[in-house]
Amino acid sequence: MKHDPNSVRRARQNRKKQTSAEEKVWSLLRNRRLIKRKFRREYPIGPWVADFACSAIKLAVEVDGPSHDDPDQHEWDEMKTEYLRTSGWRVIRITNADVYQGLGDVEARIIAEIGD
Repeated sequence: MKHDPNSVRRARQNRKKQTSAEEKVWSLLRNRRLIKRKFRREYPIGPWVADFACSAIKLAVEVDGPSHDDPDQHEWDEMKTEYLRTSGWRVIRITNADVYQGLGDVEARIIAEIGD
């Protein structure tokens, strides 16, 4: 599937302004550290950009900060998740609080999803 040019542009911009929670998750996923799976950060999928994605197993990991509590943002997130799922992707949503309070639990959750 060819990437949407606007998604590619947004992905490049997002890579330059990663949040601290995203940095922590990236430290788990980068360089095939998690069960030898290749994850990419800010990966364009159609009109959307996944925070992290492993295209080989179609797994997207989304890290949601406080802005995702806003009802409008929540609706946007649901549309994105639905698009990804109907495109054959599995989606894991992790909050910043999950990352800061238990990075090991986040890692275990991702590993469990990879193992499916």
